[in-house]
Amino acid sequence: MAKPVVLRLGAIKYAQEAWERLGQIAQVVTVEDNSTRADFLKACQDSGSKISKTQVIARTFASVQNTGRFDAELAKALPESVAAVCHNGAGYDQIDVSEFAAKHIQVSNVPELVNNATADTHVYLLLGALRNFEDGHRRMLENKWPSSGAAAGAPIGHDPEGKTVGILGLGGIGRAIVERLKPFGFKRFVYHNRNRLAPELENGCEYVGFDELLKISDVVSINIPLNAKTRHIVDAKAIDMMKDGVVIVNTARGAVIDEQALIEALKLGKVRSAGLDVYEHEPQVPHELLNLPNVCGVPHMGTHTVETIKKMEEFVVQNVESVIKTGKVLTIVPELKSEAWIDDQKPL
Repeated sequence: MAKPVVLRLGAIKYAQEAWERLGQIAQVVTVEDNSTRADFLKACQDSGSKISKTQVIARTFASVQNTGRFDAELAKALPESVAAVCHNGAGYDQIDVSEFAAKHIQVSNVPELVNNATADTHVYLLLGALRNFEDGHRRMLENKWPSSGAAAGAPIGHDPEGKTVGILGLGGIGRAIVERLKPFGFKRFVYHNRNRLAPELENGCEYVGFDELLKISDVVSINIPLNAKTRHIVDAKAIDMMKDGVVIVNTARGAVIDEQALIEALKLGKVRSAGLDVYEHEPQVPHELLNLPNVCGVPHMGTHTVETIKKMEEFVVQNVESVIKTGKVLTIVPELKSEAWIDDQKPL
């Protein structure tokens, strides 16, 4: 019997052994590095192409350069044999899930495994923004120390003590952030989710409404997925509701913030500083934002560690293997958890 065909989109850094083991039960195919969306769509419909026999797709965030978004056009073009798309990442906003659900194609992501590395990055950016470390670092590189005085003339920062942190999105990453922040002495943690969590998951955080969180937080910590409802949820109106001198930290997705509104607020001092790992149109980042000394930013490095990347890549393989052996992915995305058709999926 022929092995199931698995299409791997995107480069693999550390999970070569896992993919080699998968090769014992599946035929793994790839696309050329310089392949385009047009090439991919054509291959999907070419009966002479191995891609047209694909049953499971494993994809990375970077593979969008070869295929474009996983949108309605791409979903329509996929072979009828495709049973699942296994995405390597916690966020999967490159995939229009409803279009794949309509074709009874499962979509999985990699939750939980990203929590610790992302939370570590978040805390680094939060403390850096609170203390004005980026401003001081820039001044030192410009040889302004000691000529400009103490700390090379950087604005004096603030301690965590007495501050209220508003967690927008108390999921796995949000909870990991709270655990890391507690020893620093913050006075209060509040959070807002679409629905209040069970008490055992709140971990001492107080549930408040969205507007209330904006009004009372000294630090707004953003940890929500990007979707139609959350795009630009932090816009000029939301920022105007925040305290003067608020600190905003975002390691979720750039487009949950209206970037231009944030830039204006940073220039005016309404937002005293920001810690950013993600950007609205990354990898393109406005020079206007990059040039602001009150922005502590890194280029989407939240999970940029050997250990986390390896675990994520290997988990994608586990999702693929689960589809082959059981017909179902291990970590279906939340939007599909109640879909009845998933129960009917069979091993490949």
